[in-house]
Amino acid sequence: MSSSEFPVTVFEAIKAYLDQAPTYHVAVEAILIAWICYLLLFSKRYRPQSKHDKLSKEEEDELIGEWNPEPLVPDGYPSDREVDPSPIVTGTAGAHITVNGKECLNLATLNFLGLLENSTVKEAAARSIQKYGVGSCGPRGFYGTVDVHLELEKRLAKFTQREETILYSYGFAAVSSCIPAYSKRRDIIFVDEGVAFSIQKGLVASRSKLKYFKHNDMADLHRLLEEQRKLDEKNPAKAKVTRKFMVAEALYYNWGDLAPLPKLVEFRNKYRIPLILDESVSFGVLGATGRGATEHFELDPEDVDIMCVSLDMAVASVGGFCAGKAYVIDHQRLSGLGYCFSASVPPMMASAAIEGLNIMEGDGSIFTRLRANAKKMRELLFGVSGVEVCGLEACPVIHLRVTTPTSCQESDQQLLQTIADECIASGVAIVTAKYLDEEYQKPPPSLRLTVSSEHTEAELTTAAGVIKQAIAKHILAS
Repeated sequence: MSSSEFPVTVFEAIKAYLDQAPTYHVAVEAILIAWICYLLLFSKRYRPQSKHDKLSKEEEDELIGEWNPEPLVPDGYPSDREVDPSPIVTGTAGAHITVNGKECLNLATLNFLGLLENSTVKEAAARSIQKYGVGSCGPRGFYGTVDVHLELEKRLAKFTQREETILYSYGFAAVSSCIPAYSKRRDIIFVDEGVAFSIQKGLVASRSKLKYFKHNDMADLHRLLEEQRKLDEKNPAKAKVTRKFMVAEALYYNWGDLAPLPKLVEFRNKYRIPLILDESVSFGVLGATGRGATEHFELDPEDVDIMCVSLDMAVASVGGFCAGKAYVIDHQRLSGLGYCFSASVPPMMASAAIEGLNIMEGDGSIFTRLRANAKKMRELLFGVSGVEVCGLEACPVIHLRVTTPTSCQESDQQLLQTIADECIASGVAIVTAKYLDEEYQKPPPSLRLTVSSEHTEAELTTAAGVIKQAIAKHILAS
């Protein structure tokens, strides 16, 4: 074909197409061609602003005038409000503690089993410092895994009777990283409204649909599960791709009471919904050998799909762990944000935790002493006018709440803080429980006491007398 024949051939092809094509096809194509030509010829082209382009003085003033910065503090926040200074501790926070230079009986820190001042634990940590130094300086996946981390995970799996555990560098991060590792947007979580703040942050991070049930109210949970079951029956396709979880604490940190774990397990099996249980307070407290709520209720450890524990309490170390089936725990090694992006537990603290487990496995009497002290302290405070003693008798975390609170929580909080300050001045260190305004179902103000297995009956009797005297002076007198 010559070049002179090409236009003729093209025109002939166009003519043939127009003769055969439907009229509406030709009309639509003509409109599209016209629109493309218009865009190419007449529309304004986008040109990113160059760093050489300068605004005029008038344009700068206009932009500055339109800018309205967000306030650094919420509206209505008092400008003259002072932040209460934190108490300063010098020395070991064992059965006794030195606060702001004054020696006190320690009912403030969460040293349940007294391991913080145990000589063999401190020696194990000291030996570890000589070998590994004071930190890991890297996440577990990036040269932050030390052999003692693997040993601790193995020991924790054996102690909790689970297939595998995963070690986090921060107790708060264990449960707050675990939940969003499994539950995502459009999934559903049934959760007790009394859970601690660490769990709440994990719930928010998951972006899942949250269905709160009343604290320890299994009838309310059953209602929510039945409502969900009926919805799933109406839309099985959606139900098939929507994951569901139940979340609770074994011993509630903010309340001190025990979750009805057998009923939760019953619902888990009936509705086939995995159960995530935070045992930070119950680990080293409940059960003949301190293994927690499953041992306390004589349940199979596998009845709880994921067990989350902070090592900051009974083990008196740093970090936390999750325990469960191997394939479940392995998922967190790539999906648990606190595991992937935080420097691992300092090797000396992992060594201390291993030695703590050795003591827990070798001396079962420490759990008996702890529960006896918790029960004794509650008996000493029971019936004191003006306050209510909350929680399970075996729980080492004891909340004292005002029997007849005022309508202003801030006033109640200040009253309890005055009592705590007077107790410290009298040689007994206690604290007021602190909560953030953003917490779900913020608990009422309380005095929080924590007993240890190392406290003697005489020390508890003395402490109870000091607390009663301060309560009588500030609550009953008012």
